[in-house]
Amino acid sequence: MPIVLDHISYTYQPDTPFAAPALHDVSLTIKSGQFVGIIGHTGSGKSTLIQHCNGLLFASEGSATVDGMPILPKSKDLKEIRRKVGLVFQYPEHQLFEETVAQDVAFGPKSLGLTAAETESRVRWAMNMVDMDYDKFHDASPFGLSGGEKRRAAIAGVLAMQPKYLILDEPFAGLDPNGREEIIGQLLRLNEKGLAIVLVSHSMDEIARLAKRLVVIHEGAIVYDDTVKQVFGKAAELAAMGLDVPEVMKLMMLLKEKGLAVGQDTLTIEEGQEEILKVLTNNTTRHT
Repeated sequence: MPIVLDHISYTYQPDTPFAAPALHDVSLTIKSGQFVGIIGHTGSGKSTLIQHCNGLLFASEGSATVDGMPILPKSKDLKEIRRKVGLVFQYPEHQLFEETVAQDVAFGPKSLGLTAAETESRVRWAMNMVDMDYDKFHDASPFGLSGGEKRRAAIAGVLAMQPKYLILDEPFAGLDPNGREEIIGQLLRLNEKGLAIVLVSHSMDEIARLAKRLVVIHEGAIVYDDTVKQVFGKAAELAAMGLDVPEVMKLMMLLKEKGLAVGQDTLTIEEGQEEILKVLTNNTTRHT
């Protein structure tokens, strides 16, 4: 069963002079194994939306469920909901606090009341899932890791809870290119193993590489929910909302304007290379 947000609305500081509506009649379903991207201009409601998926926020109107369990302040299922839906905030390494990586990753499983043996098994499994060798890193200080390693250690801490859904808010922020590639590779492998992933990002290039479905939120409402190619095909509409399209798509649009018969729904560098090579090959064949 999926995560279901059904006609959700949310207002910060309701019934006060500072009331700020953030979501308006939002409905969204996230199914097992999906890889969903969420984009929107700063302040559009993205972070508010994802916090409704595991009970960090509760809807002012509408309802939310995870695998049929209601997300309500006093729900007996709230602990299980938060185990099922792992949420990784922007700069998650700022949440690292234990003396060693293994202790940090073990924090969640310990809170579930698992035995020492069960906890260690979870820690080993989670570190392996993010390609952090247990023998090399378990006694390392999390504060001495590289940026990409810190990010992976933080993700391992969430994975140690063995969630069914993993939601990440700007996981590439502040990372160098190597760190970005590390995280991209991990997310792809985790999704291939069946973990549903929801990725909130301002990086259209990373969204294009990773997501299969794309949700656009604007002024607290979902305006598009479709395949990545279908949504990015609405470049003019996205631009009106202050959003961009992947760099490769912009290049293809420019080449099209210059008279080169390339497709404009190309999203990744690999697709762009293939498209340009195909057009150049066809042109060469016609002139021989």
